[in-house]
Amino acid sequence: MAKATKKKNHFARFLAIAIGAAIFAALTPTIAHAVETGTLESLTKTTTNLQLSVDTSWVLITGFLVFFMQCGFAMLEAGLVRQTGVVNTLTENFIDAAITLLAWWVTGFAIAFGTTSNGFWGTDGFFLNNAFTFNNGAIEYAMGSGGSTATVSTFTLFFFQFAFSATASTITTGAMAERTDFKGDLIYATIMGAVMYPIVVHWVWNNGGWLNKLSFHDFAGSAVVHTVGGCTALIGAYLLGPRPDRVWGQIPPAHNLGYATIGTMILWFGWYGFNAGSTLTLSNPGLVGLVVVNTTIAASTGAVAALLYIYFRFRQWHLFCGLNGSLAGLVAITAGCAYVMPWAAALIGAVAGVLVLIVVDIIEWFEIDDPVGAFAVHGACGILGVIAVGLFGHPALTINKKAGLFLGGGFDLLGVQLGGEAAIVIFVVIFSFLMFGSLKAVGLLRVNAEADRIGIDVYEHGASVWPDVYPIDDLQFDEDVDE
Repeated sequence: MAKATKKKNHFARFLAIAIGAAIFAALTPTIAHAVETGTLESLTKTTTNLQLSVDTSWVLITGFLVFFMQCGFAMLEAGLVRQTGVVNTLTENFIDAAITLLAWWVTGFAIAFGTTSNGFWGTDGFFLNNAFTFNNGAIEYAMGSGGSTATVSTFTLFFFQFAFSATASTITTGAMAERTDFKGDLIYATIMGAVMYPIVVHWVWNNGGWLNKLSFHDFAGSAVVHTVGGCTALIGAYLLGPRPDRVWGQIPPAHNLGYATIGTMILWFGWYGFNAGSTLTLSNPGLVGLVVVNTTIAASTGAVAALLYIYFRFRQWHLFCGLNGSLAGLVAITAGCAYVMPWAAALIGAVAGVLVLIVVDIIEWFEIDDPVGAFAVHGACGILGVIAVGLFGHPALTINKKAGLFLGGGFDLLGVQLGGEAAIVIFVVIFSFLMFGSLKAVGLLRVNAEADRIGIDVYEHGASVWPDVYPIDDLQFDEDVDE
């Protein structure tokens, strides 16, 4: 009896297992499909979120590098000016970043990247009012902007582009160093960040900009940033007049080449954020690598070409020329770093390294006092960089798949580059004359003549960068001077 019961229990277990197996077999396709569908959807969402996180991190980090270039500009300019104007130069570089941020927040970003109005300026996004919305008490962050399909949030895009806008006004301070009224500097920096620079950005980088629709190529700003800053600097320096005791044909020596060298190295380092960061994504790592390599090659050939050129002229290796040569190469490759091959980047950098020194001589011949060579580096070489895309652009890399003139593409690409650059130069020159001319008319462009006597650092800031070497206690204000 016990054996019969045991056999019966075994049979019952076997039957239960068999029934369970049958049910499992019948439902397996449905379960597998449900699991597979959920996994694919989850995987897609996870991948999208991961890409957004990677891109956001990339854009922010490179934006930090671009902002750090403000330190580079400050050190470079402080080293190249005379010691009586160092504090003023440092103060202008520092406060211009803050002023530009506020201007960019109020109107600049909206004009640059807002929904276009006939391709000339943006019409929404003032004060970042469309960067987020509230939905049932929860905040939702907007992506890109009305004129940009960037795959990062509006806040992230805003910060990255702010760092660029700060560069444009900083370029200008170098050419106008040692004799600009500080109130005038605050005013023109505000106008540049709020109106002038954003308009050019809209033309070129806004999806609806009129130059953007013509496939004008300026990947990271040879035209948008450097031509704008360089041409503005030239007009400002011209209307300001020269520094006191300026002897033409004898450029005043840099007061601290150590500062200038450190500043240049910081700028070179920051340029990797400037150019590579302009991809706004890491989804194409090969392109990022190409941009970095082209940037490095152009800086290197620019430095070498400048040093060799100046050596063959004067039989001396001038550090200042090598520094500006590297910056010239960086400026010139900024437009085409994503559109040309490395061999072209080497050629572009080398030409820029020589061009910058030639233009310095030309500006000196016209008796325009540019203490740091701002127009030669940023204006002339920015123009060169834009034209170079029309000459060396590779059809596998350009936006419209057209080749440059020297690669058999004819004049189509070159014509757009020349026309677009001419439009930008004309606009900036006219705007700058109106802006600086107005400041000059109301007495806010050039500092009081007393500053020429005792030094602008003492007059505007009551300080000396080297109080132990250049004390200010013995310098007295002229009581007859009307402040």
